[in-house]
This record gives sequence, C-alpha cells and structure tokens, in this order.
Amino acid sequence: MAISIRELKKDYVGPDGSVVAVVDVPTFDLGDGEHVALVGTSGSGKTTFLNLLAGILAADTGTIRYHFGASDGIPPVDVELMGLSEPRRDAFRGQHLGFIFQTHHLLPGFTALENVLLGMSFTRRAADPAWAKHLLAEVGLADRLHYRPAKLSVGQQQRVAVARALANRPRVVLADEPTGALDPAHAQQVLELIQRLCREVAASLLLVSHDPLISRQLQRQVALADINRAATGSVAIQ
Repeated sequence: MAISIRELKKDYVGPDGSVVAVVDVPTFDLGDGEHVALVGTSGSGKTTFLNLLAGILAADTGTIRYHFGASDGIPPVDVELMGLSEPRRDAFRGQHLGFIFQTHHLLPGFTALENVLLGMSFTRRAADPAWAKHLLAEVGLADRLHYRPAKLSVGQQQRVAVARALANRPRVVLADEPTGALDPAHAQQVLELIQRLCREVAASLLLVSHDPLISRQLQRQVALADINRAATGSVAIQ
C-alpha cells in the first residue's frame, strides 16, 4: 500500500472565529501503482486534502503513512508523514512525491529543460540531464528544450510541468486538476501523458478532477463526499 490514511482532520478558523471543518477523512488507501481519480466540486476540500498528503499542510489530527518497497537502489520507506517536522516533510516530498498543479508554476526565466532539472534538485541524486531530456521528449517537447515558458503554449507549459513532476522518479504523483485549464483535446493529451509516465516510473497516481470524462479513464474513481465527512458537495461518478 503506497498511502494509508486514518482519521485525518483539518479545520480552519473562519473570519468570525468559527471553526470550519475542511477535511475529515476516517480512512483512505492508495495501492502500489494504482491510478485513482478523486472527484468533487469546488470548495469540497480537494486541494487541502492533496496539500495534506504532500506535507505542504500539517493535519490537526490523524495519520498519513507512506510505504514503499526498495527500488533502484533506494531502501524501503515506511514513514508517518505527520510525525515529521516541516523541513523533513519538505525533504520527503522532494525525494518521493511528484505534484502537478492546475497551472504550471514554471519559473519564467528558466528554459523547459532547466525547469525539469530544477525538479531534480530536491533529491539526493545528482542532476540527470539525459533523464530530463527523455521526459521532455516523452511529452512531445524534444524540440523545445531551450524555450522559456513565454514561448510555449498553455498546453506545452503544462506538459513541461508534468515532466518536472516526474523528474525525481516519484513513488506517488499527486495531481490537482492538472487538465482544468486546458481545452478538451489538450486535456486528453495531458492525462494520457501523466498516466504513461507514471507507469514508466511505477508511480501511484491520485488525480483530482471534477470532470467525469477525465476521472472515468482512471482505474478507480472515488467521490470526495464518500470519504470526506466535511465535504460540501460532490460530482456524480458516471
């Protein structure tokens, strides 16, 4: 099991001082190599949930356990994420997780290749330009290695972001509406790229989407309202 969650809770304090529950997930598991779509409406806690899984946010209570077998010379990992300090969570994320956002968040002053190489700087491995070039070739940008984001289309920028997220050969990829800003044709291309590259590095995938055309293409679909007792709404899985 790649991720095992138990009694995970995160509250926020509203402007009037009231406590607002955002995440209240009693149990959720993501299997090794499994591709899962998490489906829910805006405001239902999807992004907060992913940020908790990535260690960007600290939970109020509960556990997030990551368990990976040995791979490519890396020893097995068995970590309870919420038991780590913030710097150690950051290090864990850099070494083992890939995160794809709805917008690309590329550094504008860096080329496509440099942005992907930057994704390797958070691991204990040396930078691997050959792997970075391979990833960019896999996403169809072998002829755009030295283009800065401003010279790329929105779809191309998101493909660079996908390559960057896979730069450290992550064991889990978390994707927050990665196709939400794209038209249907480009959204389909990016989804296929994400799944193919995750299979190439044997990564589990948890992809958030409100679009049933996207979510139903993954192995398993989970409605956020079914696992999050604090969810305000859900999109029906078709």
